Amino acid sequence: MTVAAPLPGEGASSEEDSSQDAYNQPLPFGLHRLTQALNALGTLIIIGLMLLINTDIVGRTGFGAPVRGVTELVSLSIVGIVFLQLADTLRSGRFTRADMLLNRLKRTRAPLAAALQAVYHLLGATLMFIILWAAWPSLVESIRIREYVGALGDFTAPVWPVRLMMLVGLGVTALTFVLLATLDVKRAMRMAARDRGTRS
Repeated sequence: MTVAAPLPGEGASSEEDSSQDAYNQPLPFGLHRLTQALNALGTLIIIGLMLLINTDIVGRTGFGAPVRGVTELVSLSIVGIVFLQLADTLRSGRFTRADMLLNRLKRTRAPLAAALQAVYHLLGATLMFIILWAAWPSLVESIRIREYVGALGDFTAPVWPVRLMMLVGLGVTALTFVLLATLDVKRAMRMAARDRGTRS
């Protein structure tokens, strides 16, 4: 009796489909490069804040001359950093979630697990688009009234750049959710077709 050997890579592909998900994979249209760039920008802002805070400490304690506006800049920048790094956090699968059931389904019913992940990503995209739609008027109003933080005559910083970073981060995160859902659906269909072929 002769058993046909699997084609090169066939067994590995099947195992990868059932054990992996869409995270940490290249996204369509090269969107992963954009998420990585926004993540790097957020990291650069963090480094800038660290330098600013240390300069303020040295100036305050050593020379009695603190850097004005440090508190305001830090509080504004933290919000922007979170949204800039949101999409790459999602793409790399570092969102906080309870996946005990999902991990079991990956081992026993992989196509269903992929379909559930697609639903999860579509719901995430919907939420991001809703927040984006709700936050857009705030950006327009912030530009119109020249909203700022700080005190006139001492230090002021415009608020709209942070609101713009929020919207950019929300938009890219929403697109990342959509593309991950697309990859999940394709993977679910591929695994389901493979299972039907195995049974037949």
